[in-house]
Amino acid sequence: MKIIVCVKQVIDTGAALTLKDGQVDTEGLPRVLNPYDEFAVEEAVRIREQSPDDTTVTLITLGPDRFKDTLRKGLAMGADQAIHLLDSAFDGLDGLGVATALSKAIGTLEYDLILCGRQAVDDDMAQVGPAMAVLLGIPFVTVVTKLDLSEDRQKAEVTRQIEGGSEILEAPLPLLLTCQKGLNEPRLPSLKGIMAAKKKEITLLDAAAIGFDADSMGAAANRVRETSLTLPPARKKGIILEGSPEEACAQLLQALRDDAKVI
Repeated sequence: MKIIVCVKQVIDTGAALTLKDGQVDTEGLPRVLNPYDEFAVEEAVRIREQSPDDTTVTLITLGPDRFKDTLRKGLAMGADQAIHLLDSAFDGLDGLGVATALSKAIGTLEYDLILCGRQAVDDDMAQVGPAMAVLLGIPFVTVVTKLDLSEDRQKAEVTRQIEGGSEILEAPLPLLLTCQKGLNEPRLPSLKGIMAAKKKEITLLDAAAIGFDADSMGAAANRVRETSLTLPPARKKGIILEGSPEEACAQLLQALRDDAKVI
């Protein structure tokens, strides 16, 4: 069984963000493997551990040179090999552009199962995974919290999160899944895994290698363009109403009328 896991490097959600010229100033900010992608890597490694002789796990990412650190973490968790799409032609792509580049690269590979994170925590679009499945012409299921493969590895029973509960679906392979919290508990890379990751192969592919035409598929063809970002307005200081219930109600009514102007 051949499993492909799509991963992305994101800014640590615990980092303090500042804006510069309407964009996030990323200088010096810590970066991590996208948390939802960790569930995807962990699930792939667990499947491989159940059948190590005939299962391989390949990571793939699209981004600048520093994304190699993210691939190394996934390799340290137990993935077998990695592919890094690295080319200036990929700069500034929107979600569809990223999905197009990834799907073109994956289309050159053999695969039975593609795993992605539910979404990237930097833009929260949740578009790339489903768009890739459409471009590849395979079924997909989103926000997956449980995965059971049949004995012949030809179909999967998938539990996905829905509002107020969950639903169980059955789908044939090849299949793309986006992974949600609750699917598993990602492992921390061991020292042995970290050392082994240094020896594992990372294949670099440029736009020409995957048939990605920058003129028709690059940033100039973006459907979504980010113009600028602004920080949310600062919250006003809370007010504590003191006195008897009658006095507090009178103060509340006055605040709603004079300050909030809602009555």
